[in-house]
Amino acid sequence: MVIDARGSASSGPIHGQAADALHDARHHGARIDTCPVALLETIGGTPLADVSLLLDHRRTAPGVRLLAKLEGFNPTGSVKDRIALAMVTDARDRGVLTPGRTILEPTSGNTGISLAFVGRLLGHPVRAVLPDNATPERVQAMRTYGAHVVFSDGDLGSNGAVALAKELAAKDPSLYMPMQYENPANPLAHYETTAVELLEQVEDRRIHAFVAGLGTGGTLMGVGRRLLEHDQRTQVVAAEPKPGDAIMGLRSLEAGYVPPILDTSMLTRRIYVTNRHSVLGTRSLAGVGVFSGVSAGAAVQVARLIATEAPRDSCVVFLCADSGWKYLSADLFGRDIDDLEEHMDAGHWW
Repeated sequence: MVIDARGSASSGPIHGQAADALHDARHHGARIDTCPVALLETIGGTPLADVSLLLDHRRTAPGVRLLAKLEGFNPTGSVKDRIALAMVTDARDRGVLTPGRTILEPTSGNTGISLAFVGRLLGHPVRAVLPDNATPERVQAMRTYGAHVVFSDGDLGSNGAVALAKELAAKDPSLYMPMQYENPANPLAHYETTAVELLEQVEDRRIHAFVAGLGTGGTLMGVGRRLLEHDQRTQVVAAEPKPGDAIMGLRSLEAGYVPPILDTSMLTRRIYVTNRHSVLGTRSLAGVGVFSGVSAGAAVQVARLIATEAPRDSCVVFLCADSGWKYLSADLFGRDIDDLEEHMDAGHWW
């Protein structure tokens, strides 16, 4: 059951950003066919789907619903389209991203793809710093949108990509680095769009909790702040990778780097999830028709747990950050789970 496919959310603030970006591009002399507003306007307004079939109704109160925000419906297939457009638009508005200036960004994959997409439309070359053990689909997607990919040491994870990107930026001041981990436009995009859409889509049903994977912290901070303003009883819950698990896209705070945009005091709790349980969650979502990435598998496992505590007729909403096509080469959906778990320990998957 789909609560709301796109509906009234299609007139939300993200589309104002797209229109502003188009106007700005025209002002700087860009050709209209290099920045089609129709494509930028497809960012946001994603569906909210009822996946309550995944609940154990013997352990949940009557009327509790489990709802998935399907960010794979964004044009490049991930939630990062929202922040890519927001960060680029903000930088252009402030005059720090001048026409034709190259964007440099550390990424686990999705943000690089999204920035390459937005950069291609608005006339900015993109250089993405990516761990060298990322799935090949991510690399291919970035290159398809015209990005130049620089590989960092995969054993160092996303922290290694951040360090290398900062080193490159220091050597070449012509590069502009939005730096999603520190950029306030990241959580603001979710405060102004993702959370607004959710409140419209659930209508009068109380949101007991919002669950998302812990990556940059932008989604949790932006959505969480808006939902708490609406109802202080709402729980903001992070699905966090178990310390020591090799991951991509999500991070354990135990790894030593806390993104500056992340305010952990806003989190009701952080719940650890293993690679194994994340893959099992991803497969369970596929069983109800949701083709998602591994971080969504982590989020649904936590959301199912939180749902056992939810009051009658409330809902637990979790974020499916991306679609599953970027993970097909890893055979997450068909490989023996024990064999896959051993394979995952050597790479980054979330």
